[in-house]
Amino acid sequence: MLLGTPFDPVRDRALVTGAGNGIGRAIAQALVGEGVRTVFADLHGERVAAAIKAAPRPELAVPWAGDLSKPEACDALLSAARDALGEVTHFVHSASPPRREADHALAVDRKTWQDMHAVNLDAGFHLAREIAKRLIGAKQPGSFLFLTSLHAGTPRNLPHYSTAKAAMAMLVKELAKTFGRYNIRVNALVPGAIAAGGFVADPALARHIPLGRLGQAEDLAPMALAVLSNRLSAYVTGASIAVDGGLSLTNWFEPPVLDV
Repeated sequence: MLLGTPFDPVRDRALVTGAGNGIGRAIAQALVGEGVRTVFADLHGERVAAAIKAAPRPELAVPWAGDLSKPEACDALLSAARDALGEVTHFVHSASPPRREADHALAVDRKTWQDMHAVNLDAGFHLAREIAKRLIGAKQPGSFLFLTSLHAGTPRNLPHYSTAKAAMAMLVKELAKTFGRYNIRVNALVPGAIAAGGFVADPALARHIPLGRLGQAEDLAPMALAVLSNRLSAYVTGASIAVDGGLSLTNWFEPPVLDV
């Protein structure tokens, strides 16, 4: 059964950032449901605890809480993951600070800009590189997955968010090219209008979506598992796969109204 055993529970170990809510939570819960021991990492410990409690196999989940905008927290997460799991073979980077529609180009402050890039890009790069170093040294394959955005290529009126996601999209390609010879695959999922993770979508947005509805975090999890699986997607790397109901076929945002 090709689709019956996407992971090897004996060897595969996962680390998911942003696992306390939204898409990260759905992917982390799906991984433990497939028998993969998984670190649930998030900024908020109470969200991690709730995500693990609701997981299909909570005994396979390892909680961790910390602020990934800080380099020392990234190092602490890596250390905790190694202590709990040994080598991490599957890395999912879904963590991202919340977005505020008011933070357009003339309103976003320096800290908000820096934190958005630090969590999405800096933490993603550092974690992926350190996990890859260990896998390369151990001569083990791996699979990494970054959650980017349709707005990596389409303005969002939130320049800190769109530029961070655009940089992540190129980072996926850079890492895929560098790590491919070591059998470490790096890919991206590109969510559309997903009603999760603090994003409150206007139901009217559904009229722009060919499949006729807003997405849910659970819509991402099956594709995430397929792309992460070295059994199902062994020849897929450097890819960005849209899971958006067809929303990328249009751009529905108007320019912001500036009070100047």
